[in-house]
Order: sequence, then C-alpha cells, then structure tokens
Amino acid sequence: MLATILLLIFTVIVVPVTSFFFGTPLNDLQTDILYSSLYIVAGVIAYCFIVGELTNNNSQVDKLWSLVPIAYVWYMTYLGGMHERMVLMSVLVTIWGARLTFNFARKGAYSWKFWTGEEDYRWEILRKRPGFSNRFVWTLFNLFFICGYQNILIFLFTLPVLTSLGTDASPIQPIDYLLAAVFIFFVVTEFIADQQQHIFQTEKHRRINNNLPLEEYGQGFISTGLWAYSRHPNYASEQAIWIVFYLFSVVATGEWINWSIAGCLLLIILFKGSSDFSEAISAQKYPKYAQYQKKVPRFIPFRGKVTLD
Repeated sequence: MLATILLLIFTVIVVPVTSFFFGTPLNDLQTDILYSSLYIVAGVIAYCFIVGELTNNNSQVDKLWSLVPIAYVWYMTYLGGMHERMVLMSVLVTIWGARLTFNFARKGAYSWKFWTGEEDYRWEILRKRPGFSNRFVWTLFNLFFICGYQNILIFLFTLPVLTSLGTDASPIQPIDYLLAAVFIFFVVTEFIADQQQHIFQTEKHRRINNNLPLEEYGQGFISTGLWAYSRHPNYASEQAIWIVFYLFSVVATGEWINWSIAGCLLLIILFKGSSDFSEAISAQKYPKYAQYQKKVPRFIPFRGKVTLD
C-alpha cells in the first residue's frame, strides 16, 4: 500500500510536468488563468489539511470533491470571457457535481458542523496498519496524499476547460454537443450504479437491524444490476466522465495528446490503487468476494452478465 501511495505522489509531479510540454504551448491568457487558479487550489489544500488535523476527520477532501471542480471551471470560464465551449463544459461539471453531492449527502457526509460527517472507512483501517499508526507518518500522509495529491488531481482533471482559449482553438462544433450527450450518459450510469448500491446496503442493514432473514443480502456485497457486469460500475463511469471531458480539449486543439491530459490519466491510476485497497478489504470481510472477483471484470464489462453460485 505504501508503495502505491508513493507512486501516486510521484506521478502527480511527473505526469503534469511532462504533459505540460505536449501539444501547443499555453498562451499568456491561459497561463495567467492557470496561475491565478493555483492560489485557490493551495487554499483548498491548506483548509483540508488544517481542518482534518484539528478534527481527526480526514475526509475533508471527500466533502469538497464534488464541489470545488464546479468552482474551478466556472472561475476559469469567467476569466476566459464566458467562451461558449467553456460554458457548456462548466454546465456539465455542475450537473456531475450536483449528482455526486446528492450521493455523498445521503451517506451522511455532510453536517451543519461542516467539519464533521462520515469519514471514509478506509482511512480508519489504514491508520491501524504498521507505519501509518505513527502519528507523524499519518500527518505527512494526510498532507501529501489525502490533501495534496487529491486536491491537485481534482484541479488537473478540470483543466481541459482552459484549452478553448488556445490561440488556434476551434469554435464550438456539433461534436461538442455529442460529447456532452456522452458525458450525461455516463453521469446517468453512475447514478444508477450508486442507486443500486444504496438500495442494497439500506435493505441489508434494515434486515440486520431487525433480525430478518438476509437471503441474497447475506453475501454482504451487491452483485446484481450493473454490478453483475462490472465490480465497480460507478468507478468505471467516473473515469469515463473525465476522459470524455478531456476529449473536449481534443476537439478544441485538434491534438489527441495535449497539455491538459494529466488529470484524466492520474484519475485512472488513482482508481486502480483505490479499488485495489477497497477490494482487499472486501475480500477479507466477505467469503464470496474472491469468487466475484474471478467472474466479474473490475471496470470494463467485456463479458456478459455473471451470477454467483
């Protein structure tokens, strides 16, 4: 796990710096907006770290994950003169953020005491592991990974919105609206996956709390609906959403690989590591999960629906 975390922190430095030199360089307006936005990112990192340390709740980034991208894209869109493509992309991010915020809220992630709320269960497990149980080590992990890495990543995957201000950027085209439709499609599939998970977990806990027969809920994890085709249909949709968002930059620049690619690449790497950690926990908790892993693909449903024995 530590090796994975160090690799992720390393990539958040190397990948953006390397990709910065891909394609057409940023012009003065893009550079000014980029640097101006970095002050906001630094403020968000500082907020998440300080509040997390003071409250011992290290899910401050989770609370902002669906909110700050909306602020970033609209801030850049405003400074960019409300360019048509940028407005379209900002509206899409707002739709994505509203749905994800709703999903976070119903899990108890928010409270009128904004620094409280449910913490990601994985942090508590990780804090008990050798090395991370050391308070100083955990503080560094909180600063550089939970707060630093994740907030930088959030900012990076919103940067394709800035490519519309390139010197030779194309005006908005019909293909932009096609990409918008695909973006919405993946938002809908993510909503369906999260809704199926929510219904399953709610019913499972209702039966446990009322001493009712668990029946199909006894295995502990969902394996029906979209989850019969992919072990993480919500994660798969989330990655697809930001890959599509990057494709707007391809249309704008005419370059398949351009300087704004770092965000979606790093997000894919993050979800690989995150799902590894989550699945290791699930495999320990649920005897049938190993069978589920063998039969159902992690992200991309390259085979038909699978049922467990």
